[in-house]
Amino acid sequence: MRKAVTALFPTLIAAPVMAGEVTLSIQIPRLDVSEYHRPYVAAWIEGADGAAVSNLAVWYDLRKREGEGGAKWLKDLRQWWRRIGRETEMPLDGVSGATRPVGTHALRFATDAGPLTALKPGTYEVVVEAAREVGGREVVRLPLAWPLTAPSQAVQQGKDELGTVALDLKP
Repeated sequence: MRKAVTALFPTLIAAPVMAGEVTLSIQIPRLDVSEYHRPYVAAWIEGADGAAVSNLAVWYDLRKREGEGGAKWLKDLRQWWRRIGRETEMPLDGVSGATRPVGTHALRFATDAGPLTALKPGTYEVVVEAAREVGGREVVRLPLAWPLTAPSQAVQQGKDELGTVALDLKP
């Protein structure tokens, strides 16, 4: 009996811990306009009461211009700014980064690490907002039920500043 128990022990240690994954895909569309600037984009999680719970990403112009650089224009992301942005000191490690070019960009989060660890059971929304200089502003909302119990996906199509925004949930 003792040999059987010790034979199983290394298998238990070597077995990988399987954490779930949340993938947020944000498409920045190609626009046929005379003056194009990459959009500022913010993604965050809101509770059922509309209060911001966690930042997922903030993409803005990191270059230094006129003192505080591109952070000066983060106020153009109006909903993000009002909900969580004005209390957020930028740059935010692991969250903020440079604006992204045209294309689809994926953000992956383990369910047991990072911004998802603070979530309590309940219903949430993942909100993605984009604002562009000499352009428009757009907000897309995707539902999120926590904790994850089954694989699911939510997809919304933007109209102007955002293309397809998808949330892929794997417990």
